[in-house]
Amino acid sequence: MKPYLAILRSRFLTLLQYRAAALAGVGTQVFFGLVRIMIYDGFFQSSTVTQPMTANQMTTYIWLGQALLLLVLLDVDKDIAAMIRSGNVAYEMARPVDIYNLWLARALSGRAAPLIMRAIPIFVLAGLFLQLRGPSTWSAAGLFMVSIAVGIILAATMVVFMTISLLWTISGEGIHRLAAPLIFFFSGIVIPLPMFPEWMQQLIAIMPFRGLMDTPSRIYMGVLSGFPAIVALLHQLLWITVLILLGRALLARGLRRLVVQGG
Repeated sequence: MKPYLAILRSRFLTLLQYRAAALAGVGTQVFFGLVRIMIYDGFFQSSTVTQPMTANQMTTYIWLGQALLLLVLLDVDKDIAAMIRSGNVAYEMARPVDIYNLWLARALSGRAAPLIMRAIPIFVLAGLFLQLRGPSTWSAAGLFMVSIAVGIILAATMVVFMTISLLWTISGEGIHRLAAPLIFFFSGIVIPLPMFPEWMQQLIAIMPFRGLMDTPSRIYMGVLSGFPAIVALLHQLLWITVLILLGRALLARGLRRLVVQGG
């Protein structure tokens, strides 16, 4: 466990140094949050049909989505992708550690550090000036933090799974172009998941992407509380388990078939 915690800590501290990039990201996310709120405000004012969410809930949902944006903007680990293309991944195989756990530790730090640097300022700005409402209850706030922590792990397992797939490809662009839009759209960041048609709700409820942003947001607002909130957390944990098992199986098969060329 110590090697993985060391990797997690060192990479986390390294990523915390990118404060200028985080500040730029905060500005961008606040801007687009305001744009999205204006769009949905026009939608609510022009609609006479009862909607699954109120205007106030929509505003809170949008700001939570902007704060948690980095949980849905997922891509392969660029450093590992470069090692796979160059053949230097052979050095990873020579390390006296479990490769999957090593890559998962890297992915966890890669999600957590930038998220913290961006989410905290957005929560402060939106909470003070931009109509972000606080958690419905103290228990909702606690479950919200738990759900975010589980969501970070879920996002990390998705990153590792996409990265492992590079063992079968020459370029990593394919998996990124296929998976990234799917994750982005069905996480709720573009259109809040409660606003999708009724016939899609069962499919959306099964997919893992809701666990990245939608589940924490609904717990925060009190839409999910008590037993339904626990079920939503178990849904996140179930997909983490599935992705870890699939990722380990895929990695083991890939490493058995891996051929590193060169001197």
